[in-house]
Amino acid sequence: MATVNERAELHKTIWKIANDLRGSIDGWEFKAYVLGSIFYRFISENISEYFNTRMHDLGESDFDYAGMSDDLAIGGKTDAVQTKGFFILPSQLFQNVVKNVDNDENLNEHLSSIFRSIEASAQGTESEEKMRGLFSDFIVDSSSLGTTVIKRNMLLAKVLKSVAAMDLGSQYNKTENDTIGDVYEYLMQMYASQAGKSGGEFFTPQAVSELLARIAAWNNPNIQKVYDPACGSGSLLLKFKKTVGRENPNLKYFGQEINPTTYNLCRINMFLHNVNYDNFDIALEDTLLKPQHIDDAPFDAIVSNPPYSLKWEGKDNTILINDPRYSPAGVLAPKSAADLAFTMHMLWHLSEQGTAAIVEFPGVLYRGGDERKIRQYLLKNNYVDTVIQLPDNLFFGVGIATCIIVLKKSAKSDANVLFIDASKLYQKNGNKNVLLPEHQEKIMELYANRKDEQYQAKLVKNDDILDNDANLSVSSYVEQEDTREEINIAEVNSKLEALVAEGRELNSKIESIIKEMEV
Repeated sequence: MATVNERAELHKTIWKIANDLRGSIDGWEFKAYVLGSIFYRFISENISEYFNTRMHDLGESDFDYAGMSDDLAIGGKTDAVQTKGFFILPSQLFQNVVKNVDNDENLNEHLSSIFRSIEASAQGTESEEKMRGLFSDFIVDSSSLGTTVIKRNMLLAKVLKSVAAMDLGSQYNKTENDTIGDVYEYLMQMYASQAGKSGGEFFTPQAVSELLARIAAWNNPNIQKVYDPACGSGSLLLKFKKTVGRENPNLKYFGQEINPTTYNLCRINMFLHNVNYDNFDIALEDTLLKPQHIDDAPFDAIVSNPPYSLKWEGKDNTILINDPRYSPAGVLAPKSAADLAFTMHMLWHLSEQGTAAIVEFPGVLYRGGDERKIRQYLLKNNYVDTVIQLPDNLFFGVGIATCIIVLKKSAKSDANVLFIDASKLYQKNGNKNVLLPEHQEKIMELYANRKDEQYQAKLVKNDDILDNDANLSVSSYVEQEDTREEINIAEVNSKLEALVAEGRELNSKIESIIKEMEV
């Protein structure tokens, strides 16, 4: 595996290539072509590796799938689709297309045909939904690529050749090798940082994702299913791949996303991290109105960064108050802010021994009205385990300080809520703040110890919180350290006396000068 420095250099090189490629095309729009090409390369080399390994194991050491004829290769389609979830003919492989890319006058049509063929290979099989539409954002005839077919093909050829030149590794069947997935996430992070708010809607910073995964997995060795109802590009789910997933290769990943583009990004991200098609289920639909994983619940771990203050139908939809996800609280989240609707949705999907770690907008911690009633319901039933105040400016497009609410059902050992103030645990990185590993460690230490620690953590009884208007704001319970310098009153008075005396002396000199001028 690549070292940290090697990966850093690889990231810089790849970002420079991606940036140089797009020219005048907006980076947010152009990401589909770079990320799509990386995915195309990955699945091409992945399927080649699959067939090569099988034949080498049978003693055919010189076998090379990429050099095989399509007529012969088609015989392996059924087995490949059943195992890998897709099939690609040798002539359609990325590595073979790139060889002739400069001489292909119909490159755009050629690529479109290949992408349709790859998706069609799964039709009528268990992986059909996992493959459908994966290349839908790779629009080969978009005018943004160029005003003529020739110009578009020139740019597409440039992208394919640049992706072919990237050193992305080749150990596709080894789950510990995340080089391609890591590069993919790095590029998404770079595109998200440039896209501002729109980028923040689909990408959670990796340090925050890792912290949520660690919290949700803490002290629970039996996690079989992890869920994110607002999964975006899948970065939260895939942190489990790098932690719990290493010990449990059969871990199942479930997610739902309303945006078609980020839905595609998430499914691609799963493939690039070697999560086989039968180990993930990502759905495209409105989570609050049309949940797609009711039958898959309950989940052992839930991690999510749902959209902040999203407008939704709320009480205008008379059916929702009887929805078993929302009805226990007796009220619905306000139409102007669906934050606690997502919270109630996740609570319903959580197993009795599971943990949910949710990034929340700070207003839900203290606002009144129906949000207060929902907090009261959560506290009276002892579902709120921990509230963690994060530093501000961690997320793309969001400068405010967010928080993490940790929910549990019957797994709590007390009737208290732990409040952790992590607002000062960060390091500046350009115009953003980041959580370093040592900051994560400190937060996890406070979380695991579950006891008072001056200026950092406070364990508070549920009844006391209810008496305080069900206010879950960390600053209401964790004492703030006074960082002001101690003032020496005697020294200040001495300086004031000196200044007054100096002023008197100056006034006396001014009066003398004026008298001399009058003579």
